[in-house]
Amino acid sequence: MSKVSADTLKSLASTQDLTIGTTGQTVTLPGNELRVNTFKDKGGNTLWTSDGAGNLSNVHSGLKGNLVLLNTTTASGAANVTFGSSLITSTYDLYIVKWINVNPATDNTQLWFNGSTDGGSTYNITKTTTAWQAYYNESGGATYGLQYLAGSDLADTDAGTTYQKVSGDIGGDADESTSGEMHLYSPSSTTFTKHFYVRASEIGSGNQAGDWYIGGMFTNTAAINAIQFKMVTGNLDGIFKLYGLS
Repeated sequence: MSKVSADTLKSLASTQDLTIGTTGQTVTLPGNELRVNTFKDKGGNTLWTSDGAGNLSNVHSGLKGNLVLLNTTTASGAANVTFGSSLITSTYDLYIVKWINVNPATDNTQLWFNGSTDGGSTYNITKTTTAWQAYYNESGGATYGLQYLAGSDLADTDAGTTYQKVSGDIGGDADESTSGEMHLYSPSSTTFTKHFYVRASEIGSGNQAGDWYIGGMFTNTAAINAIQFKMVTGNLDGIFKLYGLS
């Protein structure tokens, strides 16, 4: 077998393709590695660019998938976490918020949320919701199977404009927190009510593992263009991520 050794191998002209092998052949690379920082197809379209350390940019939309990370907010002693009108738009049919290890400054408090139709000037949209919970104490003591939480649901005929709880009574110790996610459907629709649901877990102030299920809808037909999360009392630490799904 013949070998060609060279530091640089290039075509005769910059506009001419360099062909290695022919159709049907297998081109073998030493160590099965092809090292490039910018990868383009034959049409010159960039598929991705690397900085040489594994961090990618200019990733082609065809490779990203349908779930797109829009924002990450790391809160530290924050009064609230808000995703405003620049993020909640008509671009996506479904928005997903994930919160990770959200710890309250105040013991025995809850995380809650609301929406806005005026870009965040007010958070007072009417809503009708339903709430369920199960929990079990660390000591093996107090146990509740799945139960309806009449005090945590809302009806738009009474207190429906208030914030909706999305957790139970979270403990304020350094190792206590809540994690969960909310799905908000078609917030920009001006025809339908806006459905959402929440699935969350928390370590409660009584050292119990709580499991929360919230479902409901914003009952108005105006477009929702901002959402906000905060504690019933006190500030919060934790990570919030907003995703869009086409």
